[in-house]
Amino acid sequence: MSDKRTGRNEKADYGDGIADVFDTWYGEESDSDCLSALSKLADGGPVLELGVGTGRVAVPLAASGLAVTGVESSREMIDRLAGKPGAERVAVVEGDLADVPVDGEFSLVTCVDNTLFLLESQAEQVRCFTNVARHLRPGGVFVVEVPARVPRMDEDEQQGVFVEHVGAERVGLWVVEHDRAGQRMFMQQISFENGSVRLLPVPVRYAWPAELDLMAQIAGLRLRHRWSGWDGAAFTSQSVHNVSVYERIEDHVDLP
Repeated sequence: MSDKRTGRNEKADYGDGIADVFDTWYGEESDSDCLSALSKLADGGPVLELGVGTGRVAVPLAASGLAVTGVESSREMIDRLAGKPGAERVAVVEGDLADVPVDGEFSLVTCVDNTLFLLESQAEQVRCFTNVARHLRPGGVFVVEVPARVPRMDEDEQQGVFVEHVGAERVGLWVVEHDRAGQRMFMQQISFENGSVRLLPVPVRYAWPAELDLMAQIAGLRLRHRWSGWDGAAFTSQSVHNVSVYERIEDHVDLP
């Protein structure tokens, strides 16, 4: 794994706090539907992953023969990635994903696992879209995976507690404070494990599909596909997940 450092920022805090257990909690690799869909969208070309984390997406994509670069703000996540077999195939840049601090153009730029919403303002999210567009090859795509819903709370409530995981050795909770007007949530991920308690604060700024599409338009991109999951199922008003595929406007071809 090659590693270029461009400086830390506060977005690293969540990654640093969860890096040692991330793969244990969520798996060493992303699910097969995700990896298959991204591989097809890359179409053999170079891939850039924003928020590469421990390499759950990047390492298997690189193992399939794709040239993969990852951007990550968390030093601890990068160190975890570096210790994995096959990590030497992934070029890693330490930096802010909104800056897209890399050189070159890519056939696929991807930002999965809700990572886009860790950018805490609309301006940062638009900056991310705009910088991605500058790094897309002709015919390239930008793939975003985010929630299609926010946690359900009564309209007069601003706080809630949600169960993430219940097991013999660990119980995981999310405690959420919701600012509907600002489209923001401050969440504490709380894990009880082997007599210890781990608190992981996670501020997020969410956006609905129409707003994401407008961000893309500002950046010179437009929607090619929107799915409710990596299996390509149609996106509906009942969808829980939003997988959106954007292309450069000048590359758009109307489908028959």
